[in-house]
Amino acid sequence: MSEALVVGMVGGGQLARMTHQAAIALGLSLRVLAERADDGAALVAHDVELGPPDDLAALSRFAKACDVVTFDHEHVPPAALQALENDGVVTRPSSSALLFAQDKLAQRRRLSALGLPVPAYAEVREPADVAAFAAEHGWPVVLKAVRGGYDGRGVWMVDGPLDTLPGPDVYVEQRVPLVHELAVQVARRPSGEMRAFPVVETVQHNGICVEVVAPAPRLSPGLAADAERLGLRIAEELGVVGLLAVELFEAPGGLLVNELAMRPHNSGHWSIEGARTSQFEQHLRAVLDWPLGDPSPVAPVVVMANVLGGDDTDLARTLPIALAAEPSVSVHLYGKSARPGRKLGHVTAIGTDVVEVRASARRAAALLRGDAEEDA
Repeated sequence: MSEALVVGMVGGGQLARMTHQAAIALGLSLRVLAERADDGAALVAHDVELGPPDDLAALSRFAKACDVVTFDHEHVPPAALQALENDGVVTRPSSSALLFAQDKLAQRRRLSALGLPVPAYAEVREPADVAAFAAEHGWPVVLKAVRGGYDGRGVWMVDGPLDTLPGPDVYVEQRVPLVHELAVQVARRPSGEMRAFPVVETVQHNGICVEVVAPAPRLSPGLAADAERLGLRIAEELGVVGLLAVELFEAPGGLLVNELAMRPHNSGHWSIEGARTSQFEQHLRAVLDWPLGDPSPVAPVVVMANVLGGDDTDLARTLPIALAAEPSVSVHLYGKSARPGRKLGHVTAIGTDVVEVRASARRAAALLRGDAEEDA
């Protein structure tokens, strides 16, 4: 048997951990660059190198043993990625594509130039720029960090003039009246084949996704088709290879692009049990330029609920309780120590009735968190 290809993933978090699981089934070896030995993927993968993602020397050593390099986050400096590519390393997505997930202002400008729908926005250099934008578009407005924000970090709701900016590198955009928050994931191979997963509805609390319902239950077929076409067009126009997650706002006037991620994404975790091909397997197929799998759902309703740490979360105690109470729900834990608000894992429930399936997923997540009693 010929030697298996080696996919390298920069970042050792839960996305790399779940990609590793998908790699095993395909006979692949996932090589992981983790910052710490107790990172989620470092605890389970056999081929792990420790090093920071912004250290070119560490990246170069890591990449030499890989056939292709991909990412579970956006924190590798663009200059380091370009240096790897100049040295012959195959990175998917490429540095030129990943830039638009790393730099949100560059993303806004590129999508606007393509005529794609985004909220009104403007560059900010001083507090007066925020006031000038609000004078045209109205208060409140949203300030966002150009780089590095996630899970509610780097986002500020502003309802009046500022004396100082919350960070050195921010931009402002219109606060959009929301009907729903949505996401669509697409996969693209270097050869050009693309496949879209069903559009999902996401539920956010304090800037963190707490629940995903697939397919989006309250979305019209026309808007669902529009969202899929939008995701496919962005993947093609930006030259994305691998998974692209497009977070969307459904506003009264139609769809608007919120953010992009060029990797497996929290909004796609439902696909492990809920789709014929999971997002993690699809990402591996795409970066290796293998034929893409069928992303269609296996049931009418799939609900994923994130398990966030609480004040007294003890998964060793609560896991058996949750498994007993909701035996049909699938549990995924990420090997993280518990602290309030931290994503410790997720649960997935599958069925035919959205109310019942949602209740099962929510109950299992609450039991794991420790917020509900066994007989809740």
